Amino acid sequence: MPFVYTVSPYTLNPHAILLAPSFENPFGTDRLGRDILARILQGGQTSLIIGFLSAAIASLLGLFIGINAGFFKGKVDKSITIIIDLFLTFPTFFLLLALVSYIQASSLVLIIVISITGWMGMARMIRSESFAISNKPYIKILKLSHMGNLKIIFKYFAPLLAPIFLISFTFGVGGAILAESGLSFLGLGVNPPQMSWGSLLSGGKAVIDIAWWVSFFPGLMIFLVTFCLMQISDFLQSKTNTKEIQTT
Repeated sequence: MPFVYTVSPYTLNPHAILLAPSFENPFGTDRLGRDILARILQGGQTSLIIGFLSAAIASLLGLFIGINAGFFKGKVDKSITIIIDLFLTFPTFFLLLALVSYIQASSLVLIIVISITGWMGMARMIRSESFAISNKPYIKILKLSHMGNLKIIFKYFAPLLAPIFLISFTFGVGGAILAESGLSFLGLGVNPPQMSWGSLLSGGKAVIDIAWWVSFFPGLMIFLVTFCLMQISDFLQSKTNTKEIQTT
């Protein structure tokens, strides 16, 4: 973020070790004399990229699986339901730990791992809504008229499923950021010199008793961003529910 704050997040300063927040260093410095605000801005790019990309992939995967289950029903739905239940049998975070512990972590690896462990919620919601849509009389008529399945899905299912997708995606971004932060806090996240809010939070553990700001500000950013995303998701959901009530 050079246009916002020009201090380098990598510059070591042995004369500025663990300085408290001040006008020169608004968020203080860490135990190597690096500016924490600059590192939060740099690490935020990593956390947000991982959060948005993994949530996008997971949401699209859940959308595809959920639509197939709700549209085709029968054996397709039963098979998909078994797969979803199988994934849900394992606690998501422990599944993340198991996967990451056997793979050298990187941004790409974290995006893939968080994606393949975060699609189930979207799939279940889309499946449920797809069932309701496919039972509508005009959808049954379209199927009987031999209209192509893809055309039915894109023309009639997609507009009705878009609000659910957007709500779940927004919620998923916050969950993905928390997942990445948790993994990085445990030392299973991005590797130095790359940084994220989770790794910055973890880096302050050793000096938390004498330099609270090293962990406080990365933790504050995680809280603020995820809280705002949850509020946006709740707002979108309330708007969607209001429109549904008005149309009934």
